[in-house]
Amino acid sequence: MTTASTLGRIVRGTGPGLLLAHGATGSVDGNYGPILEGLAERHKVVGPDYPGSGRTPRAEGPLELDRLADELVATAVEEGLETFAIAGYSLGGPVALRAATRHPERVTALVLTATFAHPNARMRLLVEDWLRHLRSDDGEARARWTLLAGAGAPYVDRMSPEQLAETVAGGSGSVPPGAIQQVELVGSVDVREDLGRVRVPTLVISTALDAMVTPYHHRQVADGIAGAEFAEIPSGHLPFVEAPGEWLGLIRKFLDAQAAGRPCPSLCGEYGTTTRRRHGVSLSHTHHKLRQGARVRASGW
Repeated sequence: MTTASTLGRIVRGTGPGLLLAHGATGSVDGNYGPILEGLAERHKVVGPDYPGSGRTPRAEGPLELDRLADELVATAVEEGLETFAIAGYSLGGPVALRAATRHPERVTALVLTATFAHPNARMRLLVEDWLRHLRSDDGEARARWTLLAGAGAPYVDRMSPEQLAETVAGGSGSVPPGAIQQVELVGSVDVREDLGRVRVPTLVISTALDAMVTPYHHRQVADGIAGAEFAEIPSGHLPFVEAPGEWLGLIRKFLDAQAAGRPCPSLCGEYGTTTRRRHGVSLSHTHHKLRQGARVRASGW
């Protein structure tokens, strides 16, 4: 499968390859910006924007998962990466999974955060609501809904009235040109059959306070992939503003272990909660550290 990429992208760092797949209505800068430099310290990072986000013009028609996955892989290859790990956030998880099953000769590992294999009934209701907000001219109502659905309750609970007003005002602006197409893709995704075909080391990071893509979905993904690691961070659906340090730490520790060719039995001891399934034994390490982060400026499914 040879596909030329039409996707705008950023390229940072040197080292083993790392391809980023962002969430719906987000972008590489919006969803990975706070941890991008940390990732680039140890990897050559390639971050494409989906059609209608960031550096990439809007597509003419509906987005197709296979084509999007192929274009992401093509972007990495065009930037000189023959093999690479993929970090997928939210919708980026299904994109990464499909890339891994369509291009197994190139993908070496997966890190899947706040993700899903197929929207269940509750998530389909959220998708329908989000599409209504995206099609509405009421930017303030859209920003309020996104904050309530996206951010974890402790993050919003800690906001002062001034911070809340600033966050809503900051989210009331224009949406990415491709937002509706991207959220429509969220509603149609089904990679449940891909899970059993994944043959590379995989870490599933669950955003434990997520009311948008709930931990039910994260567990479903981890349970479907043989040998997958499962870790939790105390965050809603926006780890890049709620827990960027914890998120970066998990990704780097897992990828460092893969690069060194060693297992990572105490993967997340200093960052969150991890469960590793080996021969029916569960090993758990727990640490809860909530932080007050930056304002919510970008969403993503």
